[in-house]
Amino acid sequence: MSKRIKVLLVAAMVGLAMLFAAACGGGGDVGDTPDGAEDGDGSPQYGGTLNVALSSDAPRLDPGLSSSVYDRYVFQSIFDKLADIDENGEVVPVLAKNWDVSDDGLTYTFHLQEGVKFHDGTDFNAEAVKFNFDRNTDPASPRRGELAAVKEVTVVDEYTVEVVLSEPFAPFLSILTDRAGMMVSPTAVEELGEDFANSPVGTGPFKFESLMKGNNITLVKNEDYWQDGLPYLDSIVFKIITDTNVTATNLKSGQVDISDWRFPTKEIANFENDDNFVIVNEASQNYNGFYLNISKPPFDNKHARQALDVLMDREALVDLVKDGAATVAHSYFSPGCFAHGDSDIPPEPSVEKAKEILAEGGLEDGFTFTYKTAATPEQQQIAEMLQSMFKEAGITMNIEQIEFGTLLDQTIKGEFEAAALGWSGRPDPDQNIFDDVFTDGSMNYSRFSHPEIDELVTAARKELDQDKRKALYDDAMEILVDELPYIFTYHENNVICHSKNVHGFTYISDGLIRTAEIWKD
Repeated sequence: MSKRIKVLLVAAMVGLAMLFAAACGGGGDVGDTPDGAEDGDGSPQYGGTLNVALSSDAPRLDPGLSSSVYDRYVFQSIFDKLADIDENGEVVPVLAKNWDVSDDGLTYTFHLQEGVKFHDGTDFNAEAVKFNFDRNTDPASPRRGELAAVKEVTVVDEYTVEVVLSEPFAPFLSILTDRAGMMVSPTAVEELGEDFANSPVGTGPFKFESLMKGNNITLVKNEDYWQDGLPYLDSIVFKIITDTNVTATNLKSGQVDISDWRFPTKEIANFENDDNFVIVNEASQNYNGFYLNISKPPFDNKHARQALDVLMDREALVDLVKDGAATVAHSYFSPGCFAHGDSDIPPEPSVEKAKEILAEGGLEDGFTFTYKTAATPEQQQIAEMLQSMFKEAGITMNIEQIEFGTLLDQTIKGEFEAAALGWSGRPDPDQNIFDDVFTDGSMNYSRFSHPEIDELVTAARKELDQDKRKALYDDAMEILVDELPYIFTYHENNVICHSKNVHGFTYISDGLIRTAEIWKD
């Protein structure tokens, strides 16, 4: 007997949008209001362009191959998912209108929305879902680790698909709220091949129109969107602005309507005191820091890694770089995660201790390494602070700033000694740790391998009892804070700013901007 989990799709709450006063314009005229609504009464209006500041380019607009959070910002508008998370962190249905789960937790039967089409006219149905699962479990896809438990996908009928897991997998539904659950057009993938990322096709509220590398990405309204009455906007323009101080200036001038989660923290108080803007400053799921390539010198020596860890004054980084809009980090789990524990408390900074560690590892004279990071003012400030901290123990850190897409590509290929890349975080702890530390995991850029870690993180994703899962993650972190394939700096808050003529924005803990219900005065 199976237990029925009925999850009903929540209708668009168009009448409950927050009432904001009109403020700075941001490009694009606003058109008619929906039937029965009057201008100025707080009801959603149709038309206009939403200008979004994106603090780095989106390198690969293909959910099956993407490894960047900046891609995910754009994906929210182009692709619908089988499920999503709501403002309470609960998994809710989207393209899957409901699902059944067998008592043994191995079989998921998804019942799909009917009458949905991809932007190219291809029908969304069970065959399309199977195509996406098959594509995302291919060895070439970064999604393969997320979906490693998927054993078989079967088309039951046109709008029903059955997914059988090889073993219980606690994060499965949560994983489908992100890239692994985004549905791409099978027709477009087969026709475009590797070029799909330059002309992505989904079922979402907006269609891809154009991309100017390093400048902007433009989307236009999907006139045939399956959710009645949505979207409200005519278009969205993602403006690539790597200097967040320029983002603040463009918000003031009206050239930008809303920022991504990297709004400059030094401007928070200024914008909070300006009635033309709304600031969202909330805890997130993320972690920041840098990968160490342990497959080659100097970081094949664990003592070199441990010395960096104990030299870092993370409180200073949080205070000076993030203006307090972050918490110090020493683990993959932010304070809101059930797996969070004492491992997230970093060691006290100590030059004396660092020198002892270096001596134990035969590195009495220190060592030299290159730290690769994105070419942004904030990342430069972080790098220079770290450089100064490490110098006190005779460690020379050379700084190389490069474009984010290049940094990501070089890190994936192992062409680095230290690479500053963070993780935007996911609701389930498995998605924040497994692929980073499991041998040959899709995001194991450090080239780390430890049999006991493999056993612990594998057991944690099979375990359905939350308390037992936490105990397994505690055991894993006890090893990882000693091995240190990754050095943590902080968990930063999501800080998003938008003008008060932007309505319908709902904050979700992943910090991404869902645009279907956003409208402008």
